[in-house]
Order: sequence, then structure tokens, then C-alpha cells
Amino acid sequence: MPIAPGRAPVLASLAKAEPFASAEEAWFWTMAALIARRDGARLSAARGSVVRPCEPDDVVKCLDRLYRQRRIELHHARILRIWGERGTAPNPRFPSERGDVRLWREAMERLDFPLRQKGIVAGPPRGMAPPEGAEVIPFPMARA
Repeated sequence: MPIAPGRAPVLASLAKAEPFASAEEAWFWTMAALIARRDGARLSAARGSVVRPCEPDDVVKCLDRLYRQRRIELHHARILRIWGERGTAPNPRFPSERGDVRLWREAMERLDFPLRQKGIVAGPPRGMAPPEGAEVIPFPMARA
């Protein structure tokens, strides 16, 4: 069945894609998309206000790979799902959420690297941004 001219989907190029600033931002976007899909929305690429360098399933695949490599456990995935559905990170100020904060941070730190490798997340690595006014000095090269 031939496609009529002008009816083919137009996909934005990845050069125009805007990576996420952090793994948390990517996770909340992923969860929002998965919730919308579960509720019956039809998701398609390049239809949002911002073009992203991935599909929600790409982030889930990174998480699945970490689980299969035993870098995260089911506890981490459970906390990511619960707080991802709420659309906010656990707050360390509330005693009832302190255990969740620890698992959330561990999961985000471990998810950060694979998302950066795939170009889904850009910006300074989690926890590695220098403090305001600090100067980063390069490591001296080894002498031969």
C-alpha cells in the first residue's frame, strides 16, 4: 500500500535534539511519558515542544541493563517508580522519606553514566560540578 505524498511522518534530526540537564530530569520525563502511555495516549517521536535525543524506552533500557549487571536492585527500581509517578524526588527533611532519599540518590548516580554515554544527558556529571567561584586545575601529565 503506497503512502500518499505529504503523509509520511517527518522526524526531527538528532542535531536539533536537546539533551536533559540531569538523570533526574530524564527520569521524570520518562515516567510522565510512561504514565501517559498507560492511560491511553499515543506517543510519537518529535511531537513535543522540545525534541529529545531518545524515546522513554531508551531510559528504561538503561535502567534494565543496570539491574541485569547488578548495579541496582529492585529496591532502587521501586523507589524510582514510586517517586517518578509522583513527579518529585524524595525530601530528606521528612524522616519518613530518608531511606527513600538514599536509594534515590544511589539509583540516580548509577543511571547518570549510561545516559551520558548515550547522549541523553548533558551538562556537569552528578555531584561533580565545581562550587561557585572554584577553579578547576587540570591533572598534570605523567612524565616519560
